[in-house]
Amino acid sequence: MRLLLLIGISALLVAQESPNIASNASNAPVYTADGKLVFPANYREWIYLTTGIDMDYNPDLAMMDHSMFDNVFVNQEAYKAFVATGTWPDKTVLVLETRMAASKGSINKKGHYQTAEIMTRSIHIKDEARFPGKWAFFGFGGDNSAKQIPTSAPCYSCHQEHGAVDTTFVQFYPTLLEIAKKKGTLAAGYMKEEAANTKK
Repeated sequence: MRLLLLIGISALLVAQESPNIASNASNAPVYTADGKLVFPANYREWIYLTTGIDMDYNPDLAMMDHSMFDNVFVNQEAYKAFVATGTWPDKTVLVLETRMAASKGSINKKGHYQTAEIMTRSIHIKDEARFPGKWAFFGFGGDNSAKQIPTSAPCYSCHQEHGAVDTTFVQFYPTLLEIAKKKGTLAAGYMKEEAANTKK
């Protein structure tokens, strides 16, 4: 009788834990046989980090004739690790979702709101065993899988030179920026830029 009871308790514990195991596994990056990254369908269940509107890091580019919102999400495991350490662990996946902005609709009379139209989707991923520089970028558009953006693209050097933490733009993630400051993980290049900006 005791053996049966122990078996029953063990089975119950396994049943209770298995959904969490499946959930964690679903957030790990998935690649196709030819090396493409599969876009995570459940990214909007991840941790929301920030939203920007009409942001652009190149002053020479002309503004489009419409406004856009940039929403950033990160997988839960990476977020928890950042909160604890102030930096990103291996297998971090940051999703950038760009949505069309609108100003006329429903009862809105001023300002902008996000629409259902997704303009672009991209991923910044840390996979130390897979990428020589640890981090890589992928642009998806309307596809569910994508090839890595070549490392010669300006996004790599821009993030390397200006990212606040581990080549990522934590300076635009308000809650994480404060954590990085307390943990002492801000990049030297970013701190130098900030010091220069305060003198202007």
